[in-house]
Amino acid sequence: MIDLKQICKEVEKASAETAEFILKEASVFDISRTEKKGLNDFVSYVDKGSEKMLVDRLSAILPEAGFRTEEGTSTKTGEKYCWVIDPLDGTTNFLHGLKLYSISIGLMEDNEPVAGVIHVVGGREVYTAWKGGGAWLNEKRIHVSDAKTLSESLIATGLPYSDFGRLDNYMDLLKWLCMNSQGIRRMGSAAIDIAYVACGRFEVFYEYGLHPWDICAGIIILREAGGRISDFSGGERNLTGEEIVAANSNVYPEILEIVSKFMIK
Repeated sequence: MIDLKQICKEVEKASAETAEFILKEASVFDISRTEKKGLNDFVSYVDKGSEKMLVDRLSAILPEAGFRTEEGTSTKTGEKYCWVIDPLDGTTNFLHGLKLYSISIGLMEDNEPVAGVIHVVGGREVYTAWKGGGAWLNEKRIHVSDAKTLSESLIATGLPYSDFGRLDNYMDLLKWLCMNSQGIRRMGSAAIDIAYVACGRFEVFYEYGLHPWDICAGIIILREAGGRISDFSGGERNLTGEEIVAANSNVYPEILEIVSKFMIK
């Protein structure tokens, strides 16, 4: 058995060192040094450098673990454990000088998240959770909000940026939610969105077209904070990020019904 609480403490240290690197580079960053991976999908030397830092540190923390990383810095496989890393979630925000981006580090055991750290770099907030240990923000316990209905909810989402196959359905859903909630926010970092649901700032987050490294840490943080997260059909295991709806436990059944109605045809 590994000590998940102690591992999280070490991961927090690794994320803090990486955050300092990102902040230092942000002060002198030249957007012309950006590479394009796909439609509206960008990467910089800061993404790659921060990921390499994390892989090196995490390898020392849990040598037997493999890696699943956004930038492909490591392809090592692990029999039981796997780190799932986004070194800079919110790259487009970073490129444009918007200080709303994060480091997301999740640990999978037998393909299920058991520990996670989301470090909001600009805000210097660190969200942490491990299985059975609760969810924490800068060492203070956090919980999802007590809102009971969508009409009481502030909702976060991410606008489609490369996969427009369900754009019409998405816009219909967005319109419905605009008229039946307390408002919609688009932050630009899915990891931050899920963390904000976990600490009660948002009641709901939904999006499609994400990846495992966007959500892995957020899954365990939200669950330990009392929330629920699934795909659009209500499946709560083996989540890939292709479809995500997250909410406090009160609002979850209502938002799942509405999202499913619009997004599953």
